[in-house]
Amino acid sequence: MAEPCPSSGSEELTDSEGSAYSGLQDSGSDSSSSDEEEEQEEGPGGGSVPRTRAKGAPRKRKTLEDDSSLEESKALLAQNEYEEDSSDEEDIRNTVGNIPMEWYQDFPHIGYDLEGKKIYKPIRNKDELDMFLEKMENPDYWRTVQDKMTGADIKLTDEQIDLVQRLQRGQFGDVHFNPYEPAVDFFTHEVMIHPVTNRPADKRSFIPSLIEKEKVSKLVHAIKMGWIKPRKPKDDTPTYYDLWAHEDPNSILGRHKMHVPAPKMKLPGHEESYNPPPEYLLSEEERLAWEQQEPAERRLSFVPRQHRSLRAVPAFPRFIHERFERCLDLYLCPRQRKMRVNVDPEDLIPKLPKPRDLQPFPTTQALVYRGHTSLVRCLSISPSGQWLVSGSDDGSVRFWEVSTARCMRTLPVGGVVKSLAWNPNPSICLVAICVEQSVLLVNPCLGDKLLYGATDQLLESYVPPEEERVQPVRWVTATAEEHGRGIRLLVQHSKAVKQVTWHGKGDYFASVVSDNSNMQVLIHQSSKRWSQNPFRRSKGLVQCVLFHPIRPYFFVATQRYVRVYNLLKQELTKKLMSNCKWVSSMAIHPGGDNIICGSYDSKLAWFDLDLSTRPYQLLRHHKRALRSVAFHRRYPLFASGSDDGTVIVCHGMVYNDLLQNPLLVPVKVLKGHALTLDLGVLDVLFHPTQPWVFSSGADGTIRLYT
Repeated sequence: MAEPCPSSGSEELTDSEGSAYSGLQDSGSDSSSSDEEEEQEEGPGGGSVPRTRAKGAPRKRKTLEDDSSLEESKALLAQNEYEEDSSDEEDIRNTVGNIPMEWYQDFPHIGYDLEGKKIYKPIRNKDELDMFLEKMENPDYWRTVQDKMTGADIKLTDEQIDLVQRLQRGQFGDVHFNPYEPAVDFFTHEVMIHPVTNRPADKRSFIPSLIEKEKVSKLVHAIKMGWIKPRKPKDDTPTYYDLWAHEDPNSILGRHKMHVPAPKMKLPGHEESYNPPPEYLLSEEERLAWEQQEPAERRLSFVPRQHRSLRAVPAFPRFIHERFERCLDLYLCPRQRKMRVNVDPEDLIPKLPKPRDLQPFPTTQALVYRGHTSLVRCLSISPSGQWLVSGSDDGSVRFWEVSTARCMRTLPVGGVVKSLAWNPNPSICLVAICVEQSVLLVNPCLGDKLLYGATDQLLESYVPPEEERVQPVRWVTATAEEHGRGIRLLVQHSKAVKQVTWHGKGDYFASVVSDNSNMQVLIHQSSKRWSQNPFRRSKGLVQCVLFHPIRPYFFVATQRYVRVYNLLKQELTKKLMSNCKWVSSMAIHPGGDNIICGSYDSKLAWFDLDLSTRPYQLLRHHKRALRSVAFHRRYPLFASGSDDGTVIVCHGMVYNDLLQNPLLVPVKVLKGHALTLDLGVLDVLFHPTQPWVFSSGADGTIRLYT
């Protein structure tokens, strides 16, 4: 009886087990890629006989004798399945997250894997030459990209390249996606009898909304306040533009705005004709002279010649040279469009207000004060504006009533009166007069008796100090005869006195002496009969001095400069450059921040002390030397008198706003004085309250303009 085959019977493996095993064996073996497969089979003599089968042939089922080896191979495969799998190595996860990878450019690693270990960058030591060679030699260079997360080079597959190309063309990434599928009608287009839901409507659906009412009221308020502007209706009419409106139709390069066409060549004249008239042909002397001239100096660049006919004209020998010169002219000579500014000369003149808008100011001569027999050098007026005093070269001082031009008193002083000043304090009736080497303090005894009586009592109440003080001058009490004429005190100087001026309070006055030493300027106190020399050394020839109307400043004008001294700190505050050759006179604005200086070179300089040490404006209205300048105490007016016999009144408005410059407008030229000995107006003076101006001249008269 034949023995049954061990491979048959109930011990056979089931289909599921065999298929599972075969699948594992296929997945794990590397020899399945060959066309044929060798299997070891046990032969009859116990040796192994190799047996070959085709790849597609079915396997024989394993017997139960191989069961133990099957279990071992299953466990071994399960253990080593992920270790030998190369797909996991390629998919190394960089766990740094979505961050800029530039943060890792200075580190040797590029991130961390799932176990927290550093992922080191691949070694890249290729230079530009290596990169170029790889680009030329590597056929897959164009499909190789660098992974920023791992730093490795990745070769794109055909499917990935196809995906990229589809996305670049604007197509869908999925090949099988059809964007043009027929639409599905989810809801029926037919109106149904019964609604989808039969829920009753809310109460809020038929009650006006309070929230909407509040929003509408806010919008209405915003429209009323102008915060929301209504939309402008759109204009549907088409707008047409002239494309060639701004272009020159005659120029080739019309679109280039700054194009300058080349200048045309001069057209040929009679001298360039093949048969010119005889007067255009050069004689022998002219031809020799033409040859000796430089090419740039020649009137013609050729010699005119005569030919029988046009056929006899030879070729022009300088043709190429002349064309070359023309080409050089075209591209080497710069052509530039000059931007000429057409300015109306009237626009350059500053727009000044009309004089009639700046009234009041003096316009006409009202009174003439006659009585002096020689030129009247100086004027002064009482603080009330009722009395006028004048000093002349005839050796007398006259007191006038302003309103009537009547001479109230004449005081002979026995010398030329260079300067005089009425005390600005309205409670004191005192006049300081410069005569030769003395300053006389005179009580004119005009007006209120109580006033000039109180002045005499004030002067007589002086008590001399016990110790005699050394002073630069001598204070002498007037004799009985001088007292009868009105003279109260004499301040005797060592040299001739040329100017006297009072301080605003009326106690101090300053005098200027014709001397070149440090004793030129002296300051006196009348109540204590005390004099002092404020300067240690001379700074030049002093022309005139002034006290500041408000602050403790003292102005000293030399020939070319005006120095401002602080009397409290006893120091130089400012030095003003007059830009004039010789300063003759000076006046200060009642506000104290502006000064005017007249000069013998017919200039008037206006200084703004807050602005600069140089003149804000130089006025050259006069034709000859300025002798005197003056400010009005209340009105924005200043005046200047000159040797040309005129008084020019100007409007000088000073604004409280520091950013606004003063407005200077000449408003009137006043004439009336006759020139005598080449001298005209010697002094000008404003009335303290009215817009009137007084002027004294070399013709011996005083004139009032109102």
